[in-house]
Amino acid sequence: MCLNASLAGLVAITAGCDVVSGLGLVIIGVVAGLLVCFGVWLLDNVLHVDDPVGAVAVHFLNGVWGVIAVGLFATTYVLGNDSCESLFYGGGFSLLGSQLLGMVCILAWTTVMITLTFFIIKKTIGLRVSAEEEVLGLDITEHNLASAYTDFMPSTVAMESTAAAAAETGMTIPESEMIVKPANGSKAKLIKIVVMCNQDRLQALQDVFSKLQINGVTVTKVMGYGSQKGNASYYCGVKTEGVKLLDKIKVEAVVAKIPPQKVVDAIKKVLYTGQIGDGKIFVYDVEDVVKIRTGETGYDALQDV
Repeated sequence: MCLNASLAGLVAITAGCDVVSGLGLVIIGVVAGLLVCFGVWLLDNVLHVDDPVGAVAVHFLNGVWGVIAVGLFATTYVLGNDSCESLFYGGGFSLLGSQLLGMVCILAWTTVMITLTFFIIKKTIGLRVSAEEEVLGLDITEHNLASAYTDFMPSTVAMESTAAAAAETGMTIPESEMIVKPANGSKAKLIKIVVMCNQDRLQALQDVFSKLQINGVTVTKVMGYGSQKGNASYYCGVKTEGVKLLDKIKVEAVVAKIPPQKVVDAIKKVLYTGQIGDGKIFVYDVEDVVKIRTGETGYDALQDV
């Protein structure tokens, strides 16, 4: 927001940079800095427009303000033309009226042309990227850059399709199907399940584990390749040599109470798209588990307090 305030000042002064005095430009800049804060709040909390960087508040609102400001602060000292004085410098409403008319014409032209342009794009090549591309980020899908921000966890916002799939899996396990803790101190069978999948499936996968009441889950951002192969690696837009890797998510959990096949079936159902890159599930036997705080082992170590 600090940078947006300075950008807002630059936008607002553009229309009148050659016709306003020092005092006028200071007033224009102060108003712009306040207007951008109001604009961001208005779009986020009232209009609910998806503008995460405040571009509309910076460029649109302050573009309008800058055009109006010429009609308010343009000076004879700069213009050298008495007929073009602004409202605050004794010129009346003539210049302000011209600026307002120009602003209305620009808004009308832009509204019509951009509506037609977006309509044509939407009906032909499409206006939005896919849900997967939104999660992967346009750095990689549009510019072939791995990421501008390395080592960050991917977004955990649920995509509608994956959330719906998770809701439809019917994964509540009846008590009768739970694995009962063995008597006589014998160890229950412990199974580790490792899932490798696309980043946009993370929330749906978390929903699966939650519905199955699996409490201990580890999520790691990894890179690798399999039959899907990888994307070419780029640095500053230049293709580099070496192994081609894909960004993936590795989700790990150890289960003892729930039949492993039930877990595997639920994961398969929520991750399946039929496309290359859906991922893989690995199932391992685990010798033992130790809960450090209590010293409990095996089955007991995996249960809640």
